[in-house]
Amino acid sequence: MTTASDLLRLARRHIGEEYILGSVAPKGNPHWSGPWDCAEFCSWCVYQVTGTLFGCRPNAAGVDPDVSDAYTGFWGDDAQSRGTIVSVGKAAGTPGAFLLRLPGSAIGHVAISAGNGKTVEAHSSLRGVIEGVSDGRRWDIGVLVPGIDVTQPPVPVPVPSGGLILRVLVPRMKGKLVKTVQRALRNEGYSPGPIDGIYGPQTAAAVRSFQLWAGLAVDGEVGPLTAEELGVEWY
Repeated sequence: MTTASDLLRLARRHIGEEYILGSVAPKGNPHWSGPWDCAEFCSWCVYQVTGTLFGCRPNAAGVDPDVSDAYTGFWGDDAQSRGTIVSVGKAAGTPGAFLLRLPGSAIGHVAISAGNGKTVEAHSSLRGVIEGVSDGRRWDIGVLVPGIDVTQPPVPVPVPSGGLILRVLVPRMKGKLVKTVQRALRNEGYSPGPIDGIYGPQTAAAVRSFQLWAGLAVDGEVGPLTAEELGVEWY
């Protein structure tokens, strides 16, 4: 069984490499050096250290790993069927675990936990593959992948959410802050739909387009980082 140190040593060799949303990494190529997206990076690392496909489709025995596609939704499925789901705090404190935001109203994201609230991840087109932190971000679950030997901390690591995050919910998030974001998007040349103070799919789509242009993590949600890029005062 491979260790968390093996996984993280491999992942850190790729810090600084290029991120392109939707890029595909040949999982069987040990010399691949990007471009990456978040799921492809994590699944490639897992395949390299364990020889198994996780978070990918197709993933049956005998499938050519170079044509298998990684996706955060597949990571969620495999977490349920083959992995072990743990709390976000447990994963943030466990080197070799994974932090997962599931796709839904927003684009998903997955990162390797380096423990103590730190990450190694394919983050965004602006930052590429980085050593980051789990704080101030929205995560849904932690995942332990079969074949990677990890040691969980006795006490979960606190993972502050970073405060208010505007996203598509039912019922919709509403208010003056949403209207301010919509105006800022329109001023930047993106169409959020009516300036009505309602955070719906069209506003989220405009946010994704802006994030892609700005080199931010593309999730269609507005938190402190996206607000700062838009010039919107946050609280």
